[in-house]
Amino acid sequence: MNANQDSRYIIVLTNVPDQESAIALAQHLLECKLAACVNILSPCLSMYHWRKKIETANETPMLIKSLSVNFAEIEKAIKEKHPYDVPEIIALPITQGSAEYLAWIDAEN
Repeated sequence: MNANQDSRYIIVLTNVPDQESAIALAQHLLECKLAACVNILSPCLSMYHWRKKIETANETPMLIKSLSVNFAEIEKAIKEKHPYDVPEIIALPITQGSAEYLAWIDAEN
């Protein structure tokens, strides 16, 4: 099934410092009905430029499945609960998906 042309469905990517932070954020997003599902992935090593230096950090990636109309509230929740000055908050459109899965996202948001 094709998602609507307006990219009705999104996956929001963010990284948090640890699994405890990820669980707390996921719980909040789910309780507020801002996400249908949140995947908390295995910790990874991130390398990035920060204030003119190359930094490394262990982080826990998160995949947040939701509706695009929820993005502003998801962004706000991440910023409120995230310890970083500039957290990664990136939304990717879901351009295709199974009809059943996309209907489930609709039903849970």
